[in-house]
Amino acid sequence: MCIRWVAAKSNVMDSMFVDRALTQNPPAKAVEATPALAGVDPFEPEPPLYAARRKIFPQSVKGRYRTIKWTLLLVTLGIYYFLPFVRWDRGPDAPGQAVLIDFPGRRFYFFFIEIWPQEVYFFTGLLVIAAMVLFLMNAIAGRVWCGYLCPQTVWTDLFLAIERLIEGDRREQIQAAAGPWTARRVAEKATKHFLWILVAWWTGGAWVLYFSDAPTLTKQLASGTAPAVAYIWIGILTATTYALAGHMREQVCTYMCPWPRIQAALTDEDALNVTYRYDRGEPRASLKKSIQLRAEGKPAGDCIDCFQCVNVCPTGVDIRKGAQLECIQCGLCIDACDAVMRKIGRPERLIGYDTEMNVQRRLAGEKPVFRPIRPRTILYAAIIVVVGGIMIYTLATRQSFTVSAIHDRNPLYVQLSDGGIRNAYTLRVLNKELEPREFLLSLDGLPGAVVEVVGQPLGARQTISVPANETREVRVLVSEYSRRPAHSADITFYLYDAQTGERAFARDHFRGP
Repeated sequence: MCIRWVAAKSNVMDSMFVDRALTQNPPAKAVEATPALAGVDPFEPEPPLYAARRKIFPQSVKGRYRTIKWTLLLVTLGIYYFLPFVRWDRGPDAPGQAVLIDFPGRRFYFFFIEIWPQEVYFFTGLLVIAAMVLFLMNAIAGRVWCGYLCPQTVWTDLFLAIERLIEGDRREQIQAAAGPWTARRVAEKATKHFLWILVAWWTGGAWVLYFSDAPTLTKQLASGTAPAVAYIWIGILTATTYALAGHMREQVCTYMCPWPRIQAALTDEDALNVTYRYDRGEPRASLKKSIQLRAEGKPAGDCIDCFQCVNVCPTGVDIRKGAQLECIQCGLCIDACDAVMRKIGRPERLIGYDTEMNVQRRLAGEKPVFRPIRPRTILYAAIIVVVGGIMIYTLATRQSFTVSAIHDRNPLYVQLSDGGIRNAYTLRVLNKELEPREFLLSLDGLPGAVVEVVGQPLGARQTISVPANETREVRVLVSEYSRRPAHSADITFYLYDAQTGERAFARDHFRGP
């Protein structure tokens, strides 16, 4: 917000300076717009930082990018809504849901992967990869995430589709908004909002299903026997989805989302963005006028001021004014413009994914340059590969059980009556298998020491039994009789699976006087 305020303030001061200069030294002819500012009035009043929301009626459009958006919408929403019902056999007494966040059991299940609280570092790795993927997408194609995959965009597209289905396309909606309230209009509004609330309700319900067995929770929700927290969260998510996708829409992207501000600091001149190619489009004229100008041998741009690019924009942006904060780079203006160009017999891609530098190169008679592979994209891709490789290696080589040791702090050691020294420890053993296991305990680093699991006979084989998929803590005593050790000796506890021979260890210290 501060940046926007400073920029606006600077622009206002610049305008005042220009006005004063023109008053003192009036130009001999009107100011000519440079190619970079073509279509922008330099004396247009600065828009307010915060303006009252105006209703936007995006027009439907067909084309390559609209098809891509529909495909991604169906895929992403299909995964989100139905993934909780996918089953995965993990054996008896184990959750059968493929993707489950099990808070009571303190587990996260993702198909064959099971994440324990002690392995939260995997989520850190996922967050790093997600951030780098977002940065890489931005470096290659600008706000491609915002235009195609952002949940706000996806659900807004769905809500717009419902709105058009009930109330008609842009023209019908504008006419209805300007006309009186009739019984038909009331019925259409009620139907639209009912369907919006239904979609929002299922959106909230689907999210809750990721935290409990989906079929069971669905039956409980339908019968009114589900936990109260489930109804509360469904209500919260229903309200937020309905408000954000149904009413706030582009306001979320413009004022609430931080990504448009962040990505501006991450982009560079080689990042592709939806761009109006003013080297082709200017000077603008109506279709009839442009045909006349060409017949007279005078310059005429391909843009015929049809405003189709503005009409289809979900945020109401005029892409011909250049890069703007509100533009989510969805590409719908490309489809709209291409359709117009085909009708008037002009080449397509007057609006397309391009860079400002390439527009300047074309104006200079040079060939455009596209550099998707450059230092920053290589860096982002390398981080993704390295972090992903570390996570895969860690998952592939992680043990089916772990052990950790905690030394008693008070007292650090006990002097025995026969001259020996005893230290006490708490061993925490985690069994990640779905069956109970027995582990053999041994000690290394202190020759002659006696290890005793509290509760087991001294001198017998020291074992630790851990139930299936649980953690157990046991008290262990280590006594040294043969000699007086140094102030501190490094020791290692080893646990061996009695059946498979798999080994885990934990290091600590043996304290002496």
